[in-house]
Parts: sequence; C-alpha cells; structure tokens
Amino acid sequence: MLLLLAFALGTHGLNNGVGLSPAMGWNSWNKFACNVTEDIVKQHADDLVTSGLAKLGYNYVNIDDCWQLTRDKDGYIHEDPIAFPSGIKALSDYVHSKGLKFGLYSSAGTYTCEGRPGGLHFEKQDAERYAEWQIDYFKYDNCNNEGLGDKAGTIKRYGALRDALNATGRSINYAICNWGDAAVWEYGSELGNSWRTTGDIKDNWESISDLISKNLHLSQYASPGGFNDMDMLEVGNGHMTADEYRTHFSVWAALKSPLLLGHDIRSMTQETFEIIGNKAVIAINQDPLGKSAFLRATLGDVLVWVGELSGGDRVLMVVNGGKTSTTVDVLLSAFAFAEEDAIASSKWKVKVKDLWKNKNVSVFKGKIRLDEIPSHGVKLMKVSRKGGKFPSLANPPKFYDTPVRFVDDSAAIYWLIAGVIAVIAVGIALVRLEYQRREGYQQIR
Repeated sequence: MLLLLAFALGTHGLNNGVGLSPAMGWNSWNKFACNVTEDIVKQHADDLVTSGLAKLGYNYVNIDDCWQLTRDKDGYIHEDPIAFPSGIKALSDYVHSKGLKFGLYSSAGTYTCEGRPGGLHFEKQDAERYAEWQIDYFKYDNCNNEGLGDKAGTIKRYGALRDALNATGRSINYAICNWGDAAVWEYGSELGNSWRTTGDIKDNWESISDLISKNLHLSQYASPGGFNDMDMLEVGNGHMTADEYRTHFSVWAALKSPLLLGHDIRSMTQETFEIIGNKAVIAINQDPLGKSAFLRATLGDVLVWVGELSGGDRVLMVVNGGKTSTTVDVLLSAFAFAEEDAIASSKWKVKVKDLWKNKNVSVFKGKIRLDEIPSHGVKLMKVSRKGGKFPSLANPPKFYDTPVRFVDDSAAIYWLIAGVIAVIAVGIALVRLEYQRREGYQQIR
C-alpha cells in the first residue's frame, strides 16, 4: 500500500518499507574478496542457521563483488558461470529455502571495483533482473563513477537505481556505498536504507579507531529506514584482540550501523560467537526507537556516548582509546541537557547493567563508576532510572561541559606511602628515645 501510494503521488523518495532497523547478516568481501563461489555462499547460509546466528537476526546473505561477468545484447547482467554454475536465481532460491534473505552487489559506475560490469546507465535492466532473481538487499558501490562523485552526481547515480528498484514493486534493502563522499549522510535517507560514511574497513585497531573518529558527529542522521553504515564487521578475522573486537562490535551496535559479518562462519571460534552473538548488545542495535547513541563527552583518549532506548532506558558506552587501562566516573548529568536537570541529576539513582558481563552491576547515585576499562576496550551499559524518568535526549546541543572524570588513584597511593613513611619515622623515633633512655642508666657496682 505504501509503495502504491508513493507511485500515485510521483514521489522520488526511497519509501520501500524495509530497513526500519539496521540490516544484519553476512557479506562475502572481507574474508573472500573476489574468490567467492556458489558453494561458499551456500555453506554460509547453512551455517547461519545451524550456528543459531540466524535466530539472533543475522538473516541477510550478501554476495559482494565478482559474481557478475557479462551483459547481453539487451543490457541484462549475467553471472560468472564458473563461480556460480547453478545461476544466481537458483542460489537465491536456496538461501530463501533456509528462511534467509539474499543480497547482491554492483557499482554505480561503468565497472565495479574489481573490473566487472557496473550498473551505471543500466539501472532499468538491473532492477528488473534483481527483482526476477528475488533479491532482498543490494549494495551499490562507487568505483568508476565517470566523475559523478559530487552531490548532484551522487543523487543522480544512486537515485536512478532507487527509482528503478521502486518501480519493480519488490522491497529491496538498498545500501549506498559512496564511501562518505559529498556528505551523503545529509541526504542519504532520500536515496537508500543505509549509506557508507567512510572508506573500507581493515582488520586492525588503527582502522577501527579511524572509522570511529569519522562517525563521531553523524548520529542525528540515523533513524528507522535509514542508517549510517560504518562498513562490514571484521570480528573473527584474527588480527585484533578480543577487547578490540568487543569495542568494534559495541560501537557499530550503539551507533546503529548495519551488523554484517565479514568472517568465515564455518570455522569461527567460540570467542567470536560470544561477541557477535551477544543478545543484549544486538538488542541495542535493533532497538525499535532506532536512535543512534551520540557523543556526549571526551576526556583524553576516553570517548563517552549516551543514547535513548525504547521504554525510557538509556545506553552508556565508554571507549578507552589509550594504551593503558583506566577507571572513570560518569556523572549522571551526562543524561541531561537543561541546567536544572543537570543539577538535579546529582540526586538521581540508577540501576546499571553491564551488557558484556550480562549482569547488573550496582545502583549508583549521582555518578557511575566504571572500573578498569582496558586499553582499546569498552564498557557498554544499559541504564535505568529508579523513582523517575530521564529527561529527553532529543536535539542534543553542542556541549561545553565534561561529565566524566578520571578516577585518580595516585593521591590515594601517595597518602598510603606517606602513612607508611610516617609509621616508620615514628618507629625510628621511638627506638631512638628508648636508646637514649637506656644510655642514661648508671651501672650498679
């Protein structure tokens, strides 16, 4: 009905009825790049189901670059017959038979990034073919774009396929991948269900830190139907620590980025499963309110985000980008905008749940103590107010306060050492007095 109404009104917005929460699933690129095959895709569809990941929401099975090979005389795209001997339609049917959804890839240029036929100028034929194959997700890259990378060119290229997909009547989650060029987040919701905000991710902390830094101030652009895309996940690919992977997954979840796995599911470790399978963290990402956490404060290498959740609770995320562990106090004024609320927050009481430990931590008053956040680590907490409601976090202003404090143990250590020295000094003085007293004795003859 929504689609029919959109066509009747002649709208050029997306309006496809999907993507009300960030997409979850698996993408072939990070692990397999151009070596993806029909068998690999089938095996990953199987393992999403047997591992239990599909029940957690990982439902999209997406083939990235290199599935396509040629176009026919009428401009319709054809798959690589060696890598996909049964054909894309048969593979789509297989994925659907597992209760999953199927996705494909191209580039809004003359060629894809790996030199396969691109989609520019063939939007009508491609949309018809994708609908015929019954795909559910489509990622559209930015390579070989014929110089149409500015805002006008971006809207023209990505809007052409948007309209062609809408015209088929099939609801397809449409993922814009223009690498964050031309400030796409400012108008991305008119084009797609998600839009990449950066270049490609890599499986190292430097890349994760860089992507986080480029998404610090984009939270206001995320809402149901359209989300900032920080790229596919690297969890499980083996080049970061468990703490770094938890941080990676937490930030993507809290900022409402799509959660598209990028590792080999067939050989994943229990540690990897426990990270990507954390139901409480996934629930933050999929919260129906659809609001991204926003950066509330920075303190040195410590970043603090807060966000609204359905039901009135709040999410608190603190990332330690430093090289050593740290302990911080987050004042409850972090959850307030108005001065009167900030003042009153010193008396608030909140119940805090650690989403990685999956347990209630404590009830805090006025501030939340977060102990020993490891280097490159994260604390992700669900915060509930006792005896009242939090004030709204809508339309956050630019902040000049810093409601986070390092807990400095050096003073306590100083006074402990000073106390020990004092005790020793008193002891020495008493010994000297005793010695002097004994020297005053006269020997009895």
